Amino acid sequence: MSDLAHVSPARPTGARALLNVAVVVAALGYFVDIYDLVLFGVVRVPSLRALGVAEADLVSQGVSLLNWQMFGLLLGGVAFGVIGDKKGRLHILFGSITLYSLANLANAAVPDLTWYRVCRFVAGVGLAGELGAGVTLVAEILPTRLRGYGTMLVATVGVSGAVVANQVAKAFPWRTSFVVGGALGLVLLLLRVGVHESPMFRGLERTADVSRGNFLSLFTKWSRFRTYLLTIVVGIPTWFVVGILMTFSKEFAQALGVSGPIAPGDAIQYCYLGLVVGDFASGVLSQLWQSRRKVVFLFLVGSVLGTAAYFVLGRGASPGGFLAICFCLGLASGYWAIFVTMGAEQCGTNLRATVATTVPNFVRGAVLLITTGFLAARAAYGIVPAGVGVGVVCLGLALVAALFLRETFGVDLDYLEPT
Repeated sequence: MSDLAHVSPARPTGARALLNVAVVVAALGYFVDIYDLVLFGVVRVPSLRALGVAEADLVSQGVSLLNWQMFGLLLGGVAFGVIGDKKGRLHILFGSITLYSLANLANAAVPDLTWYRVCRFVAGVGLAGELGAGVTLVAEILPTRLRGYGTMLVATVGVSGAVVANQVAKAFPWRTSFVVGGALGLVLLLLRVGVHESPMFRGLERTADVSRGNFLSLFTKWSRFRTYLLTIVVGIPTWFVVGILMTFSKEFAQALGVSGPIAPGDAIQYCYLGLVVGDFASGVLSQLWQSRRKVVFLFLVGSVLGTAAYFVLGRGASPGGFLAICFCLGLASGYWAIFVTMGAEQCGTNLRATVATTVPNFVRGAVLLITTGFLAARAAYGIVPAGVGVGVVCLGLALVAALFLRETFGVDLDYLEPT
């Protein structure tokens, strides 16, 4: 992408670096991130019913709230990414978790849909900084040979937050579940006091006349924009699976004739259990094969097969069989760890936080387009054809993008990006 221009002191080496405080805190931060992102899908039906939403409007109002949250993620991703490159990775870690925690506590007291949307939007803005900042910090602190393992741990621990979200929602009322999320964020805020700034960023601060966090520069050079766009497209199927197939699993199961009711929370939990296994497996495979690109392509093919199983084998399935398919879909979608690592490895230190933070959030923000297309197709053709059609588009584009995305395994991250 550019000539190397080393700007930082030596990083810590040794296997024990894998479990340093930055990796642990980044993993716990992503855990809280996923807890909240999944929690809405789990409590969507009971919370909307409690606020007086009619049964026929549960899907449309649920999509509206999800879109507000994802719009917040889009804006927050850009804002926190720029802050991370201009002010430091730690500014994102502290700012994002504070905003998210306060929004979730407020979400527990919403009186109507208007305030529900406001809280989901603000929470989305806050959540936007978590993953990108954590992965950037981990990638810059760990030695190259441990980088993949570090981000694998972050993703594997993080996605288990979905399981906790479902269990908390089953044990407590939906408002209490949001209080738990806010409290978890505040506890994590205290743990972050002991985290140190990335040595690469400290070196960058000592480099004069270097443009930092210039988001628009991602669009001024074709090769850089192309790589940025391909990286985003590769991640979209994961949020098609979570945002459409799992969030609206109750309605899909009914349309497919599943022999018993499916709770969205259970479908999400089984999917994320698969994601835990998938993220671990993809991380290990990436290190063994010394390739990010090959692993991503393999898991995308698995996602195609899993989506086909959802609509074909899911017809008339038992609830247990349907949830098993959800687990397999999560397993096949478990390349998120590799995807976010590739995002962090695409650009130099002066743009890394911007890219690493915006890429996953633009993927999440793509849910706005996915759900809009899904609702339009559902109204015209029905829920199952709509799901199939949207899936074909998302998976098809991702497979093509994976073929053209450059390999980033083992690249030296200690360089500056010309802007």
